[in-house]
Amino acid sequence: MPARSHAWPRGHWDWYQHLAFKHGIRAGELIFVGGQVDKDERGDPLRPHDLAAQTGVVVRHIDTVLREFGAGLADVTRLGAFYADDGSVDPDAFLTDVGRHVLDLGGAPDGVGPAITPVPLPWLALPGMMVEIEAVARLGRDGRRLPRRAATSPGLPLLPPPFSHGLRSGEHVWVSGQSGRAADNRAAADDLATQTAVAMERVARVLAELGADLDDAVKVNTWFAGDGTRATWEPAARERARWFRAPGPVVTDLPTPRLGRGEGTRVEVWAMRGEDGARRPRRHAPAGTWRWPIALPHAMGLRCGDLVFVGGQLPLDGEGRAVERGDLVAQTRRAMEATRAVLAEFGLGLDDMVKQTSFYHGESRPEVIVANQRLRSSYYTEPAGASTGVPLPRFALEDVLVTIETIAMPPD
Repeated sequence: MPARSHAWPRGHWDWYQHLAFKHGIRAGELIFVGGQVDKDERGDPLRPHDLAAQTGVVVRHIDTVLREFGAGLADVTRLGAFYADDGSVDPDAFLTDVGRHVLDLGGAPDGVGPAITPVPLPWLALPGMMVEIEAVARLGRDGRRLPRRAATSPGLPLLPPPFSHGLRSGEHVWVSGQSGRAADNRAAADDLATQTAVAMERVARVLAELGADLDDAVKVNTWFAGDGTRATWEPAARERARWFRAPGPVVTDLPTPRLGRGEGTRVEVWAMRGEDGARRPRRHAPAGTWRWPIALPHAMGLRCGDLVFVGGQLPLDGEGRAVERGDLVAQTRRAMEATRAVLAEFGLGLDDMVKQTSFYHGESRPEVIVANQRLRSSYYTEPAGASTGVPLPRFALEDVLVTIETIAMPPD
C-alpha cells in the first residue's frame, strides 16, 4: 500500500483557525495539493481584488508545496482553477496568465502540460480573494519525473500553453473541462442538454486519443450554468447519464451563474486504464444513505487500484429530498456522515482521505468558511489530507447547501 507524507512549508499561509488539513499530501506516486490562495500566516488575504497579482502568488504556492515532496510544477497532471468573476474577466487571458506562471516556474519542460478546468464564480471565501487553485501531481517513487503524453484532438477550442485537453501518465488519464463551445468561441447550442452532449462527445474523443474510453472513467465533475433548480439540472443530468453504463463513475454536479461566451457546461473526467491497455478492475459501493431524485448510473463510491473515489455527497434522503433545510452546519454533518458510510463500504475511514473538496453555500465572509472548516476538520485526525473550500450561491437542487467530494487511499 502507498506510504504517505504531508506538507506544510515553513512560513506558508494559514487559516483563521487550526485545522487538521495540510497543504499537501503524497501517497505513493500521487501528490494532492489543496486549494492555494494568497493569504498570510494569520489567514488574512493579501493583494485584495488583484487577480493578476494573486494568480502569480498562488502558482508559486503550488510549486512551494510540491517541492516539499521533491516535486515541482513539471510533475503536475491536473489543475482546478476557481476565480472570482463579476463578468469583467477575460477567461482566455486568465488561463494564459496561469500558464505563463506555470512555464516560468519550470512547468511542462517538454511542452506536455497538465489538464486544467477553470471555473468562474461570483466570489471566493474571503473579501478580496480572487483565485484558488488546486493540483494533482505524479512523481516516481525514486523521485524521477514520470513519462506522460497529451491529447492533441483537432477541432477543440484552443488552450493556451502549456495546458492540454487531456493528459495521460501511467494508468491515469485526466481530461480538462470540455464545453459546448465551438472552436470559434460560439456556443454549440442554446440549451444545456445539447451542450452537455457536445461536451461528452469531446470527453470521449480525448479519452480515445489517450487509449481509454468512458467505461474507464472513475470520477466526473460537471459545472453548468444553473439557477439551483431541479428543472435546470435534470435534462442535462439525464443526457450525461446516457453516456455511461451502470454502475458508472462517481459524479459531482455543481452550478455557477456564468461560464462565459454562452457556455452551458464544462465536464472534466479522471479515468484509469492499464498501461497494457487492459481495463482496471473496480469495485462500486452500493446505494449510500441518500439517492438522487432520478435514476442515474453513477456510483456513490468506486475503488480502482489504490484509490477510492467518493462522489459529491448531498444532504438528501432516500427519495432525493433535501433534509435539514436552511441549516448549513447540519447539512455539512449529513454530507460528512454520508462520506463516512461510503468509505466504510471499502473498509476505510475518514482518516484515509487524501483530498477533500467542500462546496458550501455562502457569500464572501470569514464566518461562513470558518464554520464549515471547523466542522469538517473535526472529523479527521491530524495530519489529515489536503482540502479545498469553495463557496457557491446555489447548488444543483433546491434547498441543498453543501456538496462534499472525497478521494481516499487505504492505509499502509
